[in-house]
Amino acid sequence: QVQLVESGGGLVQAGGSLRLSCAASGRTFSSYAMGWFRQVPGKEREFVARIGTSASSASTYYADSVKGRFTISRDNAKNIGYLQMNSLKPEDTAVYYCAADSSSRLWVSVTARARYDYWGQGTQVTVSS
Repeated sequence: QVQLVESGGGLVQAGGSLRLSCAASGRTFSSYAMGWFRQVPGKEREFVARIGTSASSASTYYADSVKGRFTISRDNAKNIGYLQMNSLKPEDTAVYYCAADSSSRLWVSVTARARYDYWGQGTQVTVSS
């Protein structure tokens, strides 16, 4: 089992940057792929980015809306995942969640909530115009 705790959210002006962290408990963090999602009130939780079990950039995947602005990474030795967010826009305002995928539902899209087994509590990101 994995427990996830996000941090690093806050208020930032448009064009600014934030780095979110996702601290994972458990010794098997490196065996889980990791994703970031976001949600605004009244809307579905949407996929943002994903990284495989390796820290290689070749295992990353992004939503079109954040491609080129956000970077997902992980440090398996420290059991931490990151989401570096640059050139932030007001439409990036949301609660951001990290999630862990044990690959137990390989038939489910990697961009779907149902693919992920464990979730953090979320961290608020607010981008002012």
